[in-house]
Amino acid sequence: MHALVTRGRPGLELIELPEPETPAGHVKVRVLRAGICGTDLHIDAWDAWAQSAVTPGLTVGHEFCGEIVEVGEGVTDYAVGQIMSGEGHVVCGHCRNCRAGRRHLCIRTSNLGVQRDGCFAEYVVLPASNVWVHPGVTAGSATPDQLDVFGIYDPFGNAVHTALKFPVIGEDVLVTGAGPIGLMAAMVARHAGARHIVITDIAEPRLELARSLGFRTLDPRGDADGTSPLAAVQHELGMQEGFDVALEMSGAPSALGNIIENLNFGGRIAVLGLPSRPIEIDFGKVVSHMLTIQGIYGREMYETWYAMSAMAQTGLDVAPVITDRFAFADWQGAFDRARSGAAGKVILDFTSTDTPTDSQGA
Repeated sequence: MHALVTRGRPGLELIELPEPETPAGHVKVRVLRAGICGTDLHIDAWDAWAQSAVTPGLTVGHEFCGEIVEVGEGVTDYAVGQIMSGEGHVVCGHCRNCRAGRRHLCIRTSNLGVQRDGCFAEYVVLPASNVWVHPGVTAGSATPDQLDVFGIYDPFGNAVHTALKFPVIGEDVLVTGAGPIGLMAAMVARHAGARHIVITDIAEPRLELARSLGFRTLDPRGDADGTSPLAAVQHELGMQEGFDVALEMSGAPSALGNIIENLNFGGRIAVLGLPSRPIEIDFGKVVSHMLTIQGIYGREMYETWYAMSAMAQTGLDVAPVITDRFAFADWQGAFDRARSGAAGKVILDFTSTDTPTDSQGA
């Protein structure tokens, strides 16, 4: 099979590898779609984080959907031919949190495409417990758009986990970061009944995509006269006391400080964005305003999956955040597009008839 691997230097390589075996308790999946994530861009760049976290030779990628083609010994809940999305966090099952049913807090989590071979390959193997089946569809009956969305259930789950960490019904919500997960989080908050939603970013193409989805947007950087755009938009919307809930999706060092300055007393902040360096904030205000800051990582297994499937069934369509689809053979073009900052979600299509060309040694 063809697989996209890291060699421990900048750039990935498409090489030929043996098709993986299917151990007991696992399923083998023919990959149909895969999404490119910021994590994949870090590994492609082979930055300091990638060097500390990833072993060279690893097959990358963790957002995907596919068709089950083989089930290992002992697997009885799943069958060949089912269409599934994969939960990319593989947990130990034995630590205190796992035994208490808090698997998303497992202290020995192994991540698909980071610590174990991932989904940027024609086949991927994962534990049966990490399978989320989409009932009623097959590889032959699913539409291309359905497969695209199934391929990003992993980041969709991040958005759901973040947006629903605190109650948002009737609340005023600030979303910092208009990347694909930020946009999906805003869509989830709207679907769940938030009142006003404001999305901030400094990239105009992403703000334009957010506006096309019906959201109020702004560049959070201050005007030349020192006027705060966030303060101005609160006045414009008739907000009297600041935002109630904030979803920090950008990882920008300035974002958390801006949120704290514009949050109501007792406000709540869910933080998904990973900063590139330590952030200094006004903890005096956190204390005196009784703010809550909650870190978010991945999805709650599997309550988040039930929530996102239910919202999809009741009309939430996240397909508009997908702006580009590339054949797996053109993975380099897909990575370039994802890195440009001008795209929404970028998808790799493994059903394309284009033939991958090995790049080993390139």
